[in-house]
Order: sequence, then structure tokens, then C-alpha cells
Amino acid sequence: MKKTVLAVPVALLAAAALAGCAGGTAASSSSSSRPSAGKSDLAIVATTTQVADFTRNVVGDLAQVTQLIQPNASAHSFDPTAAELLAISQADVIVESGAGLETWLSKVTEAAGFKGTLVDSSQGVELGGDGDHDHDHGDDADHADDHDDADHADADGHTENESGQEESKNPHIWMDPANAIIMVTNIADALADKDPTNAAGFKKNAETYNAKLKKLDEWIADSVDQVPADKRLMVSNHDAFYYYTQAFDIDFVGSIIPNFEDNAEPSAAQIQDLIDNIKKLGVKAIFSESAIDPKAAEQVAKSAGVTVYSGEDALYADSLGPAGSTGDTYIKAQIHNTTVILSAWGAQPLTLPSDIQS
Repeated sequence: MKKTVLAVPVALLAAAALAGCAGGTAASSSSSSRPSAGKSDLAIVATTTQVADFTRNVVGDLAQVTQLIQPNASAHSFDPTAAELLAISQADVIVESGAGLETWLSKVTEAAGFKGTLVDSSQGVELGGDGDHDHDHGDDADHADDHDDADHADADGHTENESGQEESKNPHIWMDPANAIIMVTNIADALADKDPTNAAGFKKNAETYNAKLKKLDEWIADSVDQVPADKRLMVSNHDAFYYYTQAFDIDFVGSIIPNFEDNAEPSAAQIQDLIDNIKKLGVKAIFSESAIDPKAAEQVAKSAGVTVYSGEDALYADSLGPAGSTGDTYIKAQIHNTTVILSAWGAQPLTLPSDIQS
């Protein structure tokens, strides 16, 4: 079941107005993500930790960015503070991840009285993954065939199947760096349209950052290619790694929470099926995620007799980490994730290109 926020009370909006009178602003996630005075008058709000990081890389010191979702928090639900409502109401631009991730956003913007431009960074990304993973990742042609319906996906990440029923596609598009490049380009183009004076700066910053993302993509692919294909098996907390596993030819065996969202409850039968598959396929590890309680993953791992990676070794999926962590930027999070996954497979990543080293 998808989480949504309730209509925001008038009193909360009044509190936002009072916060504005007092000079308050929405708090950013960490010292590394605090807005700095810029040369543009644009007031920019970004929804998730990932799109906030993308947006900060696009604007550099040219504009302010306020981030809504905080580190190690779920991106599937959001309850705004008074200061955040004020920031939304005053924003010229809100950048969203899109693809149906922020189901809460329309109610929040309506409650805040947002009148600016909403930028859907997922435009042009080929959506896939309907919760029924095909574990035969044999070749690129099959992969392309699996996504023939992607062109029919709407802005909310929905498609229609052959019987005309609506299906949701996996919204965790940023997990593939190639998709992140598309998202960054969309953000830069939208901000350039809103602020032509700084358009050249936005686009130059995006080109520089996208060059790093391309090298990151190549580094992950080359590192994963060291591992025999039949050994690349993955089990996670929830179904957030579809695009990562598809991009790097990894067999996604299953997830503890058999859903795109992180609040669904698996049945006992689903858990037992997953345990059986883990044993049958020879899975070595279960990867917990930084934004999800690891208890269920630890219980399944114990029953299946495998290692669970949690705590400092948890993967970054729905959210980046706090300042100073191994995942406080998108690039660092992807490096961390890949390093942990390879370690579970008994391998080590290749040397990082110098220009993406932290």
C-alpha cells in the first residue's frame, strides 16, 4: 500500500508563515548540502537526497537548493514541517525524481500553495520492472524486449498491460548511473529555461558532472564483470535495485519486502519462498539498506544460513547518507554499494578513476 500524507492543517500553514516572519528556512540535510548564497534568484526545492545532490551539482554556487527528504529516510512518504511548507510555497522550482516515486508530492504542493515549475527529472528514462523479475539476464536483446512497454509509461510511472490494466513500474531509476545522467540533463535544461542568464553555467556544470557519472558507470560495469555471471546473485531489503541489476547483469533473486515501497508486509509464504530460493541458488548474502530496519533481513539471513550486510555495510537505495558517511553523495553511495556487493561475492573493485575519488 502506498503511503500518502494527509491534508496539511491550516494551523501548520500559519506556523509556516510565522516561521517566515522569524526568518526561518527549511533545514538542509547536512553541512555538505546547505544552500549557499548564489548568483541566481531561483529558489529551488528538491525532493529526494539523490535529486538534491544532482541539482546541487548542476547549480554549483549559482543558486540555492533546499532538500526535503533527509538522509537515511524513506523517499516513499513525507510529512512536511512548517519551514519546509514555507520553502515549498516560495519555491520557483521543485525538482522531483518522478516515475511515480513521490506519491505524496501533489498533496504537499497543494497544501503549501506552490505556484512554480515542477521538474520531473525522470522524463526520457526507460521505465521497467513490475515486481516480476526475469532472472535470465542473458543478453541485451532480451533486456530490450523486456522494456518494450516503457515508452507508454506516464509521469506517475504507470503503464497498461495487454489487458488494459494499469501497472506500476519501478521508480528507483537513479540506481543506474546511465539514468542519473538523463536526470541531471533534465534538471539542467529545466533550470536553464527558468534562468536564461545562468543557463550556460548550469549546462557546463551538468556536462562536468555527467562526465563523472559516465566514468562511474564504466567503473561499476568493469568491476562487476570480474565476477562470473552465475555468481552475481542479489537479495535486498526491498525491490529498489531493479535498474542496478539490469544495468550490470546481476541476477536479482528477490527482496525481503516484495514491493517497490518499503512499508509493505511480506507474507510467511513469501518469506519461505525467498529462503528456499536463497538456498537453492547458492546466494551468499542479503543486503540490508540504510533507510530500512535490518531486523527482517537478519532473520531471513539466519534462517537461510547466509551473511547479512547491515549497519555501516548497508546499501544506499532510497536515500543517501548523512554528511561524513560513505554515502553522502550519489557517486560515493554507488561506490560504497558496489564495493560491498563485490566483497560479498569474494571480489574487489577495480581502482577508481582519479576524478571520481572522494
